[in-house]
Amino acid sequence: MSDAQNARIQTPLARVRGLGSARDGTAHFWQIRVTAIAALLLTPIFLAVLVTLVGADHATVKRIVGHPAIAVALLLILGATLQHMRLGMQVIIEDYVHSEGNKVVLLMLNTFFTVLVGAACAFAVLKLSLGA
Repeated sequence: MSDAQNARIQTPLARVRGLGSARDGTAHFWQIRVTAIAALLLTPIFLAVLVTLVGADHATVKRIVGHPAIAVALLLILGATLQHMRLGMQVIIEDYVHSEGNKVVLLMLNTFFTVLVGAACAFAVLKLSLGA
């Protein structure tokens, strides 16, 4: 489709603002779907570990989480879930916050919050798994 044809399809406001397809919506769509599938596949492992650890003492938790496969699975579900959460909140913020200043601040806070939670959770898993 030529630029002239594309301009006729846009609304007058979009033509004035110069806004059009950002050409990255598909990537965002697929990132959300892939992180959802990854979290879905890893959830049974997480639940099995969680049920096993209910009521366990600290030494048992360290032994189970210290197994390399369990630690890696926990870190993977942590990463997939947090990335999925960040992307989902990004969509909500972009769709429902109309002030550009507020939108930028909230998107930054969304990323900072996700990184902070991820770092704290990863630290806990690594501390338990590495026996520190």
